[in-house]
Amino acid sequence: MKQYIKKADIVLLILLIVVGVISTVFVMQSRSTGNTVIIESDGNLYGKYSLYEDREITVKSGNKRQNINVVIIDNNEVVVKESSCKNQVCVRHGAISRKGESIICLPNRLVVRIEGEGGGYDSITS
Repeated sequence: MKQYIKKADIVLLILLIVVGVISTVFVMQSRSTGNTVIIESDGNLYGKYSLYEDREITVKSGNKRQNINVVIIDNNEVVVKESSCKNQVCVRHGAISRKGESIICLPNRLVVRIEGEGGGYDSITS
């Protein structure tokens, strides 16, 4: 019976896994932290806030302002604490703090994103 997997195949596989893990760690560490929280509601800018100032922001949107989202900036992180939407995906999303990250509530048409300064790289660059 022939041996289909050779020692060189195993070494190549291990090498590829190591390179993949190192690349992932490098990309995650090179992402820059943001400094500005941008909140958009119904496609319009609702406000810009410093990531370094703790605050609670209640965003009311919709025709009769029936859609409510509570955004918390605390300890240089942003979370959506509560939302009037049914699925609560935005509330379960977790905290964001790095440039380019965002929390989106589709039913309430809310976008919370982090922007920053400097020349940090995204995961995908050309």
